[in-house]
Amino acid sequence: MITASTKLSALFAAKHDGQAAAKHPYDVTLILIALALMSIGVIIVTSASMPVADRLHDNPFYFAIRHGIYIVGAIIAAMIVLNLPMQFWRMTNPYLLLAAIVLLLAVLVVGRTVNGSTRWLAIGPITIQAAEPAKLFFFAYLAGYLVRRYEEVTENLKGFLKPLVVFFVLAMLLLLQPDLGTVVVMFATTIGLLFLAGARLWQFFALVFVGILAVVALIVFEEYRLKRVTSFLDPWADPFGAGYQLTQSLMAYGRGNWFGQGLGNSLQKLEFLPEAHTDFVMAILAEELGFVGVVAVLGLILWMVLRALRIGNQALEKGRAFDGYLAYSIGIWFSFQTAVNIGASAGILPTKGLTLPLVSYGGSSLIIMSIAVAILLRIDFELRVDGVQAIGRGDARDAKQKPRRKKPIAAGVAKDADINSKDKTVDDDDNFASSTVEAKPATKASSAEDEGKAGIKAILARVAQEADNG
Repeated sequence: MITASTKLSALFAAKHDGQAAAKHPYDVTLILIALALMSIGVIIVTSASMPVADRLHDNPFYFAIRHGIYIVGAIIAAMIVLNLPMQFWRMTNPYLLLAAIVLLLAVLVVGRTVNGSTRWLAIGPITIQAAEPAKLFFFAYLAGYLVRRYEEVTENLKGFLKPLVVFFVLAMLLLLQPDLGTVVVMFATTIGLLFLAGARLWQFFALVFVGILAVVALIVFEEYRLKRVTSFLDPWADPFGAGYQLTQSLMAYGRGNWFGQGLGNSLQKLEFLPEAHTDFVMAILAEELGFVGVVAVLGLILWMVLRALRIGNQALEKGRAFDGYLAYSIGIWFSFQTAVNIGASAGILPTKGLTLPLVSYGGSSLIIMSIAVAILLRIDFELRVDGVQAIGRGDARDAKQKPRRKKPIAAGVAKDADINSKDKTVDDDDNFASSTVEAKPATKASSAEDEGKAGIKAILARVAQEADNG
């Protein structure tokens, strides 16, 4: 009787807990964070871009309208990706890597050059920055590689170096644009993911050391990068030359104080600060909303990164290694790109052309990062659904594996009522304790409610039998 009661309690909990979980199939918190960042981005981009838009296009809302269109496109793309099962990414990640290489090659051949950099593909009215999808596709490939070659990565040097060769190919294509900022972000994410996957420490530190040497060499042997570094170290030495952009950004931060000058009251956006609505949007936000506004945005991004890492942990705990590694890579990507963007505008790091996730102006960045958030939502959704479906699959599996009683206890009460043998009673007790109560044929798995009713009837029948035997 105790066994049957435990079974009934488990069935009740499984049924009602599953219904409660079904109310929120997606991570509502993650959705709200992404929408909050997008909303802040619309407000700040509109405020920061009005002077330059009015001068260039005779329409102060030119960039604001385009940014709104990008957000609509990003939401549509995220909804489409949200309906793709993670099996799609597991199966297609090698082909996505090839697509990333093709995009980067196409940029070098037919790309559009802006401010000395060839980073954009123009397809009619649509402009695509190839580096953005290349980052996502490479991270998906890296997650798949770690699943396929986990033993090699953690046990020998050959498996550890293979993904670095792929990264080196992508890095060379990016440096030809040139785009050192994207290379740095991809390198940092690769290091973090290999470390989390369990690479040996000496390999990890060797990779960090080699990466730092490579970045230093790239800076020293390229004149414009060296000027950026020297202006970063002392921007006030040439405030109207190499250090102009950084000094104007620092002025914006300084004027912001604790609570800012008020929304729309920035002076640096009056074409004193170049690229105010793209790479340096955080400086305008700091000037208008102050330290409190900066902390609020950083808090939202940190919250999103922690959610991504938590989803990755849950996926690994449930044996979904690819999902876990991909969630980890998205979290590292968002956090490091945020650090580089804000560090560059605040004078902590050399200037790099990287956007602030979900906030800065830029269609390619906004759409790809929205897709990354949708992938996190999909991973979390499949974890929740898998938890609910596992109960049903487990009950059905038990029904197939465990032997069925030829006669229900309730049906055998009338025939066995006159049997008072002690041995027979003991045998019935053992059979009752070890059997599974089912009320429907094996061709159709019974529901939790039907099994509960059958169990109650069996218990009552057993009590009546014991009373007659007594």
